[in-house]
Amino acid sequence: MSDTSQILEIIHTFFEAGKTKNLAPLRAIQLDDPRFSSYSDVPPFELKDYATTMALQQLRYVSISDYEYEILNPRIDIFSDAAIVTFQLKQTGVIVDNYSFRGQHLSMQSRATFVLVKLPKWKIVHIHLSKIPD
Repeated sequence: MSDTSQILEIIHTFFEAGKTKNLAPLRAIQLDDPRFSSYSDVPPFELKDYATTMALQQLRYVSISDYEYEILNPRIDIFSDAAIVTFQLKQTGVIVDNYSFRGQHLSMQSRATFVLVKLPKWKIVHIHLSKIPD
């Protein structure tokens, strides 16, 4: 499998966790390292480390039912053992509040940048998602 195919598969694995609720792959595709960082398109907006990112990703994915995503116009640039992936992301679903048994419809578009490193397998080392205003 080519590097480009492997990288695109990792990006899809990241979002498929939201659909399947199988969160284990999130740990396998992200680099557990002090150099890991992320920005999100939902609060909290500050730069986060690996542990905080993992906790928030898991919370987000288990809180959304009927989650769907679409990756639009992906661009993958590979520089030896580093890669930058940029795309637009459409996400829909229902955010479920288990305490009140109410849901809020989610429909948003974001700009996405993922940075991956090859050590020896490709792993996500930085994520930046920024919501596109309605």
